[in-house]
Amino acid sequence: MAEIKQNGTSFKISDETLARYKELIDLVLETESMDDEERQYWFDIMPSMTDTQIDRLYNILETEKKELQKLEVRYQEEIKNLNEKHLIEWQEFQMKKAKQKVNQAKAQEKWEDKNPDEILEMLNDL
Repeated sequence: MAEIKQNGTSFKISDETLARYKELIDLVLETESMDDEERQYWFDIMPSMTDTQIDRLYNILETEKKELQKLEVRYQEEIKNLNEKHLIEWQEFQMKKAKQKVNQAKAQEKWEDKNPDEILEMLNDL
């Protein structure tokens, strides 16, 4: 009897089952659609399943794995596109802030170039 550990859980699988259905066991361990009790259940009944049942379980889990991989690729592309969009927006925001600082500095320089009498005269004109 072999003991396989995955994510802190130990599964007991007969040596014969492990040797005969290694790929299927890997699929059962990887699937997100089963909890640990269900995994152990499948490991327990594998020796009594027919070849047709084994093939069906394998096909179901393999299809699930492929579909999840497709979804992962699609969502990674969407995340990449969103990140690029937000990066552009962030850069535009940063440019606006930089322009504001430049304009503030220019405005401050205008006041610094004037002597105090000119500034008081301008304030009196208001």
